[in-house]
Amino acid sequence: MPIVVDIDVMLARRKMPVGELAGRIGITPANLAVLKNGRAKAVRFTTLEALCEVLDCQPGDLLRWEPGEPQDTTA
Repeated sequence: MPIVVDIDVMLARRKMPVGELAGRIGITPANLAVLKNGRAKAVRFTTLEALCEVLDCQPGDLLRWEPGEPQDTTA
């Protein structure tokens, strides 16, 4: 997927455990794992806002685009 999620990078920089982040932003650790592992199909702006607030960062610190193979969207 050309969108890369760098939540792990910010967690390491902030020395914050995943469970603490999940609790502070109000989502389950399982849903946070889906997001941070790049398996989420979408992210709510409210969740992105909470992530940025708790991690004291910008959305671009958490999400980046890497060019890759075009995906077939006709299936």
